[in-house]
Amino acid sequence: MADKPAPKPGHFLPGGAGGDDSSDGGSTPGSAPLSAPTPRLGARTPAGPPQLSGSRLESRRSVQLSGTRFGPPPPEDAAAAAYREVYHPDPIPFVPKKQSKALIAGIVVLALVLIGGGVALGAKLLSSYDDFVSTPLVTPSFHPSGVPTPTPETEPTPDAKVQRENPFYSTGPLATVKCAEPAYRPTSKENVRSYYQALIACMDAAWKPLVTQAGFTFRSPRLIVFDDGQETACGVQKEVSSYCADEQGGSVTMPWQNLTETYSQHKATTRADMAQSLGFAYGAHLQNLTGIFDATTNLRDTEPTEPARLEMDRRQALQANCFSAAFFGAAKASFPLRGELLTQWTWLIRHGGDENSKDKVRDHGSAKSLALWMNQGFASTDPGTCNTFVAASAKVG
Repeated sequence: MADKPAPKPGHFLPGGAGGDDSSDGGSTPGSAPLSAPTPRLGARTPAGPPQLSGSRLESRRSVQLSGTRFGPPPPEDAAAAAYREVYHPDPIPFVPKKQSKALIAGIVVLALVLIGGGVALGAKLLSSYDDFVSTPLVTPSFHPSGVPTPTPETEPTPDAKVQRENPFYSTGPLATVKCAEPAYRPTSKENVRSYYQALIACMDAAWKPLVTQAGFTFRSPRLIVFDDGQETACGVQKEVSSYCADEQGGSVTMPWQNLTETYSQHKATTRADMAQSLGFAYGAHLQNLTGIFDATTNLRDTEPTEPARLEMDRRQALQANCFSAAFFGAAKASFPLRGELLTQWTWLIRHGGDENSKDKVRDHGSAKSLALWMNQGFASTDPGTCNTFVAASAKVG
């Protein structure tokens, strides 16, 4: 396949100034309608390179979005019982023991002995009580000496403010990232793991200054490279990458078997798919670190209708894609997307919208919306341009 020219500076996908917006109705790379990243496995088009590992999110709410999965498995998942056993075990029931008659009799005798002394003690305490009643604004302290009195927590920030006015949006653009594409090729599980470890290290170095600048604690996501059908804390994994906002601080779970099978025939497509899928999952990790993830989950749970909940899902997924594109925009000098790699990257993005998925669920964003937000993130490298939660509904369709 011939190399395609790289996009003009500041333009990540076709559709920006200088991009190729033409379409002849075909499905070959470079000719499909404007679309977006995060292709789903199995959402194949009649022609063109195969869609690979994709990206799916599953949240704590146990609702699957159509790209990456956030959180614990749904109740019907085969891994649900294992997850509950680790993170939510059933409480141990309290069974009161029967007291012997001899013990009860002893307690009654002891109580009678203490009553006399208790009456005298009560008389002494009455004078102190009278003093307290005469000055009711004086609050007695019942804390042991030397133990500080706990202070009440500060007023919690409303979820809508965390989601829409997060300080992470005000940190400014990413610094230039010096990160070459990892040289490990997906010919084995060990190589796939090494590739993702190297790329996560680059993303950590790029994003940590902005996360800490915004006032949040940074932590790298845990990487799990799973076998197809493997049971993890995020559920039974099936060929798609996932992000799980779990008690481990966030886990990126990535497949490997499908990559080794397709690499021999579609090298550039497989390389582009690996980078794009991890970038999207890492974008979800940034949402988790900054509180946007939990805030969105809470707000989604209060939406009155399914269309409203799906729109919230799309806003969340589009933002994760935008964060991903911001990283690759900051790394464009050292991790260049050009030639055949750019051609295949663009093809994957153009076939990643909801309209191209197998289930057609409108939970991730249309091809046009995904391309819009990825172009925006790539050109600016600024997380502030990825605030999908204040955008008009038409831009998150």
